[in-house]
Amino acid sequence: MPEIIGVKFAGNGKSYYFDPQGEAFEVGDGAIVETVRGVEYGTVSIANTDVAESEIKGTLKKAIRKATPEDDLRAKENTELAEKAMDICAAKIAKHGLKMKLVGAEYTFDRAKVIFSFTADGRVDFRELVKDVASVMHTRIELRQIYERDDIRMRGAMGMCGRPCCCIGFLGDYEKVTVKMAKNQNLSLNPTKVSGMCGKLMCCLKYENDYYAETLRLLPKQGATVRTADGVGRVDDVDVLRRRVRVAIENDDGVTKTYYGIREFEPLGAPSQKQQRRSKEEEEAEAELEKLEDKD
Repeated sequence: MPEIIGVKFAGNGKSYYFDPQGEAFEVGDGAIVETVRGVEYGTVSIANTDVAESEIKGTLKKAIRKATPEDDLRAKENTELAEKAMDICAAKIAKHGLKMKLVGAEYTFDRAKVIFSFTADGRVDFRELVKDVASVMHTRIELRQIYERDDIRMRGAMGMCGRPCCCIGFLGDYEKVTVKMAKNQNLSLNPTKVSGMCGKLMCCLKYENDYYAETLRLLPKQGATVRTADGVGRVDDVDVLRRRVRVAIENDDGVTKTYYGIREFEPLGAPSQKQQRRSKEEEEAEAELEKLEDKD
């Protein structure tokens, strides 16, 4: 099993694996590593450990060395230079009248290149902008279009739960989040309640979705007819967390409503189309939420 260390980079919650080449690293150490973008400075998030070959995607790149005090100082200087680069690029964007929002700037550790990240509604022709910025900064320039979720990851934000957004703290790769996940959990379809700081559906909607989706397949829908030990009735409430349904049964005393566990009833019929018909408000809310789904 290959030995690896995990390294995180600024503005990214994901840990990337590198070959420590026999050197011992501790969590929190600075590390100089080789990446597809060149030599980079990162922070060790996983100390030396062995992992299965299947966990490594592609070729395992090398950790060049543990960061020295001089490396730490250079990384700090790069951050300061990146702030100045942001000001220069923002001024040039305004000069060229481009419809793009500059989000961040980052120097590679060796300062061979500065990478600007931006968001835009569509494609942007920034060829003249690159030439203009390069003529001032005298270094290689790369402009990278990112999406709303990446914007928040880079700039940082607090979620409505009161904690840093998941993409900042620990989330590695984004997974598609859909309106159906919110519906499975019987959440409000109000965009302000289920969308995150990036304006897209909250990533955490996916965390428990497998449980809800599996349980909903086992439970009848509201309005369905079921047989219980107390008689035949209609489901008027579905309690997914406790895996039970409340059944309204008509009898001589009126209507009784009782909860039955997942093995305490027998489905007899699905709810009618009339019972399943949604209100116009519900349809409009769902259509509005679908705009917040990731399309890429």
